[in-house]
Amino acid sequence: MSDLYIGLMSGTSMDGVDAALVRFGDATLEVLATHEHAYPAALREKLAAATRRSDARSPADVERLHENVGLCFRDAAMALLKKTDVERSAVAAIGSHGQTLRHEPNAPQPYSLQVGDGTIIASGTGITTISDFRTADIELGGQGAPLAPAFHEWLFGQAGRNRVILNVGGIGNVTLLHGDGSDTTGFDTGPANTLLDAWIRRHRGEACDRDGAWAAEGRVDDALLARLLADPYFAAPPPKSTGFEYFNLEWLETFGIDAMDPADVQATLIALSASSIADAIRGRADEVLVCGGGVHNRELMRQIRCRLPGIALASTGSAGLDPDWVEAVAFAWLAMRTTHGLPGNLPAVTGASRPAVLGVTHHAANRK
Repeated sequence: MSDLYIGLMSGTSMDGVDAALVRFGDATLEVLATHEHAYPAALREKLAAATRRSDARSPADVERLHENVGLCFRDAAMALLKKTDVERSAVAAIGSHGQTLRHEPNAPQPYSLQVGDGTIIASGTGITTISDFRTADIELGGQGAPLAPAFHEWLFGQAGRNRVILNVGGIGNVTLLHGDGSDTTGFDTGPANTLLDAWIRRHRGEACDRDGAWAAEGRVDDALLARLLADPYFAAPPPKSTGFEYFNLEWLETFGIDAMDPADVQATLIALSASSIADAIRGRADEVLVCGGGVHNRELMRQIRCRLPGIALASTGSAGLDPDWVEAVAFAWLAMRTTHGLPGNLPAVTGASRPAVLGVTHHAANRK
């Protein structure tokens, strides 16, 4: 069996697909190529609308998104391979996260919905594709998220070192790697970039607050920050996971912000992200390795550092993996685990009743 895998990932920013071609060894990896594949503007708008109007989605709407996102993921994989001299027949499998529309692990009937048809990816690339990684864990009573901690443990775990891997995406999440050999734990911390992005999009029409520059112009409203941090999610014990279906502008508007200066709201939101992340880490680690798009937000990283004095903070690049590609590589690794019949979840993280082989496998009809 080949040791080459492709990981495909799209997060809550919904701007497109991150694709990584990875060679795995027994305890090592090599990233051979990466590719960023943007969603067409019309598709991005439809995805954003689908997350805002979850109760109004028809089955036909979801199916069209499932197909169109699948086509984008297929194209991302093919564009990635064009950057290399690797034949598609040399790739063992593709691990596709898909695009999350809804994550409801605590609903009366728990579920997590990702669109991006794995059959389309498999048939279009000629490469076996594994998708729908979260459902098996949820069926075992787990949160279905976060799933990256098993990969973090494999790559970054070191005896005698208490490390935290911090992913700063739309939602923040932490993996707690315990140097004494006890079970790895982890959970979603709450909003990282998702509220910051949504607020600047509303008021300035910009996709993100680059370097946290707008937030740095405002003043933190301490009373508002205290009310935001009093949300029950932050004090809830793990296992726990969340998403933009909970932490969104509708949630924010319940705190009576209409009369506030928008820049002050942004300043308070970045303080919310930094505070909730720091609270999740404080006292649990000697060092923190950061990945995800938020690693480039200078103001957010400055505020996290200020709240964690005495703890070494660096990007995962210092440990050998570019912070922009950790999640895509993680899904390549999860595909490798599934291909070999090995579990990909950590029950101590998700709360599942047992480890499970994750994902649905879509076999390619033809390999060329």
